[in-house]
Amino acid sequence: MNENEIDFYHVFTDLHCYILAHMNKGNVHGVTATHYNIIEYIYRNRQVTGKQIAEAFQISQAAISKQLKFLVENKLIEQQQSRTDRRFFDLRATDEGKYIIDNSENFRENIAKKVSKSLTDNELKTLTLLLQRVIQVVK
Repeated sequence: MNENEIDFYHVFTDLHCYILAHMNKGNVHGVTATHYNIIEYIYRNRQVTGKQIAEAFQISQAAISKQLKFLVENKLIEQQQSRTDRRFFDLRATDEGKYIIDNSENFRENIAKKVSKSLTDNELKTLTLLLQRVIQVVK
């Protein structure tokens, strides 16, 4: 790695560690980004089915079932048999699941405010564009 790559690696590592340390405050060991996105989707849409989640995320119901099992076992979501069709289960975020989402949103909002206040409009725009490019590369 060249000097710029090494500097980026160290800064990115610091940011990554800071985010993980914050996540661990919520006691969310084992929760992946996919889990987080599923909990958030359920929380935002209230009661949904596994089929609706699979369609929303464009993945198979089998793949979603595995994720949902983890979330139910860890009490981050709960399932209840549908009142309208007993073949399906409605999913709902538990208080613990809601806490993860709310805590994460508060964290992101606070960081965004701090960064926004410390940069000029032009610097913020440049940082945003660069981070968008980074996200495209890592996806």
